[in-house]
Amino acid sequence: MKRIQPIHAAVGMSLDDFLLDPLHAVAQLAGQRVAILRGGCVAFYVEPGGLLQGGPMAQMDQAPTQRQQMGDRFDLLAGEVLAHEALRVQRKELSAASMGILRNRLDAHVLPHFRDIRPSQIKARDLDAFVQRLTAQNMSTTTISQYLVIVRKLLKLARKQELIRDLPEMPQVKITNRPRAMLTVGEYRRVVQAAMRLTRTQSLSPEVKATDGERERFWVQPRNRTLPPDMAWAIRFMVNSFVRPGDVRQLRHKHVQVVRGESLYLRLTLPETKRHDTPMVTLRPAVQVYERLLAQAKAQGWGGPEDYVFLPAEQDRNYALAVLGFWFKWVLREAGVATEDTFGRPRTLYCLRHTSIMFRLLYGQGIDMLTLARNARTSVQMIEKFYASALSGEMNVALLQSRRTQR
Repeated sequence: MKRIQPIHAAVGMSLDDFLLDPLHAVAQLAGQRVAILRGGCVAFYVEPGGLLQGGPMAQMDQAPTQRQQMGDRFDLLAGEVLAHEALRVQRKELSAASMGILRNRLDAHVLPHFRDIRPSQIKARDLDAFVQRLTAQNMSTTTISQYLVIVRKLLKLARKQELIRDLPEMPQVKITNRPRAMLTVGEYRRVVQAAMRLTRTQSLSPEVKATDGERERFWVQPRNRTLPPDMAWAIRFMVNSFVRPGDVRQLRHKHVQVVRGESLYLRLTLPETKRHDTPMVTLRPAVQVYERLLAQAKAQGWGGPEDYVFLPAEQDRNYALAVLGFWFKWVLREAGVATEDTFGRPRTLYCLRHTSIMFRLLYGQGIDMLTLARNARTSVQMIEKFYASALSGEMNVALLQSRRTQR
């Protein structure tokens, strides 16, 4: 007969429910402790005010060896890590998006791989096998390194709870920088023209998969089988504003201000992305795009401060962004522009941000990298690593051959 275990909390939640939505769990604390339960026993407690109370209090009446055996599971360690990160989100130390990425990666590969391995029995070969698993998924070295950061967090927590004495040797993954694809000026012009032509002719999109070929069940809704002007506008807007696809997804009219003075531009006050929250300034063509887009939105009953700028009728914003990505691939094919560049790098919506920054590096007069980096919400190091690294002498041959003007 099992001994009744006392619970030192007014509220309880199953570990499975907690792992599904740790942010919601932390938001419901309301000044009280929450007990996270697994198999009818307390796995750990989540405290308000940023204190995460783990195993010792959860199993205070158990012998040390018994406590360790109960907590010797990667899913329990994952729960505690998520609780800690959720509290960081609550304190504004971490973005909710970063928290979502952590949870998705735990679900996708970390927990499936380590589910049957006890943290106390972890070996270096288990970590090597994990890297092989990720490599088989064709992940970049950067992504693999980010997964290993998550595993290290779990193992450091295991050491803190005295499940292991030392961290096992972590696999060494050499990060190779791979700049994203971009469009040339000619390709950019052809893509915009193709998008406008498809809108004008109201052609139906093909029902194709990423590998080409037809599919019985097509994920794009029938209402999105024809191309609205939003696609051409989105392409032009991104190339003239430096925004990321994620910014396009969440951009609302309240984030946009038209500034008319010595210069004409849009001031974009977007929500924080990648720890950057400064306003962004667009190029002049983005103003024309936005004003035409706003006029159409108002004619359709949208255009309010809280309405989305692109595809405002689609309240599922992940679906809206996926549709824009699907349309972009369709437009590339119709324009005769390869969906991969000569180096095999895929051309996705993100390549429009790369194109925007590269155009400024190539054709901007006297712009410095610090100004460009801050306006694009990135760093000079990232500009040099992922953008300027793609520059060649031939791209700016006129500048190389130029001479100083004699005074």
